[in-house]
Amino acid sequence: MRDAKIIGTGVYVPERVVTNAELSRNLGEDIDEFVTNVIGIRERHIAAEDESTADLATAAAENALRDAGVAASDLDLILLATDPPEYIPPATSVVVQQRLGASNAGTFDINCACAGFVTTLDTAFKYIIADANYKNVLVIGCYAMSKFMDWKDKKTSTIFADGAGAVVLKAVDDELHFLASKLVADGNYHNFMGIFAGGTHQPVTAEVLAENNTNRLRFAKKYPPEVNIEGWPKIVNDVLAKAGLSVGDIDIFLWTQVNISTIRTVMEEMEIPAAKTHTVMQKWGYTGSACIPMVFHDALEAGKIKRGDRIVMCASGGGLNMACLALKY
Repeated sequence: MRDAKIIGTGVYVPERVVTNAELSRNLGEDIDEFVTNVIGIRERHIAAEDESTADLATAAAENALRDAGVAASDLDLILLATDPPEYIPPATSVVVQQRLGASNAGTFDINCACAGFVTTLDTAFKYIIADANYKNVLVIGCYAMSKFMDWKDKKTSTIFADGAGAVVLKAVDDELHFLASKLVADGNYHNFMGIFAGGTHQPVTAEVLAENNTNRLRFAKKYPPEVNIEGWPKIVNDVLAKAGLSVGDIDIFLWTQVNISTIRTVMEEMEIPAAKTHTVMQKWGYTGSACIPMVFHDALEAGKIKRGDRIVMCASGGGLNMACLALKY
């Protein structure tokens, strides 16, 4: 019975902290009450001018490898989830491979916005389960969205932040850790939120830069709240059914850290006790494709996860992409 287990975790957050008070001054209005009480964010970390996606990802990866006791040279595969990459091509994961000195590892990136890490972790599990050549796999979620922020845009600047999280998976033959997973997509939402310039659809030109619109992260249309409020319970219940588990069998649920009100509503509707989750948006803001490994690591540090616990990770992001994974830690 070939499977994989998480043997190490690590995070990295940039030094610079931006508080709600600073944003209120920048925007010329008090945003603290809504952002703190409804969204759940009090402050966020923002990358320095000379910090890039690969910098954040490499730092988190080094911390995870150290925690796992695995040398970079022993990695067989590096998978990286991000949507603001180091370059358009080549992949950010190959930059991280070079910096780590992981010369034996294959690499590739996965971009499905904020559902990226759960999708990538699912992929890593299946690589190990399917192929005995993969024994140690590094999985990274990274976000450096501040590089594309318009700090006068209240809809985005109050939410998004930078950070990275990573886990190390190791092949095992005598334990079951991967329980079930599911991926969902709805391309009808592909133009609701994003950075719409810079690819082949709209290359960056002097005119695009002068307009300063599509070259920045924008909410072009408003997502209906039921996307997550109805979507999260549905995908979670589908995964639990595949695993032969009930909601009560799960020790902790880790959700996309985008809105504390949505997390509370979903957990109440699913009749999940509030103690069966963990949040980090209050101190780290919304770190997109990095938020699930970051909240997982923080929950471990806080003693809220122990070996043998059953965990559900549920993430959603622009596209629309959604991913859910049930595992035994």
